[in-house]
Amino acid sequence: MDEKIQKIMQEKIHETMVKVKEITLLINSLELSSDVNSFGYGVMIGRLYNSFYYQSRRILKRDPTEKEFFDFIELVKQHQSKFLDISFS
Repeated sequence: MDEKIQKIMQEKIHETMVKVKEITLLINSLELSSDVNSFGYGVMIGRLYNSFYYQSRRILKRDPTEKEFFDFIELVKQHQSKFLDISFS
């Protein structure tokens, strides 16, 4: 993965962890009765994926390659335990 994108993604992961309160407010506003944590994790990963794709287009002027996408997946996996420690209820 491009170094600039790697750095931005590390910052976005930190930002996403800090904004758990916003994600919790979103979940509560939808009055979900099922697994709120799964929905919250989906929002977090969605934010990260969106940022990864946008930054690839902005910095590299192209869609990410398959290898870059797999690098993104590995980056998310490195932080998986931090995500799983969050409770959205």
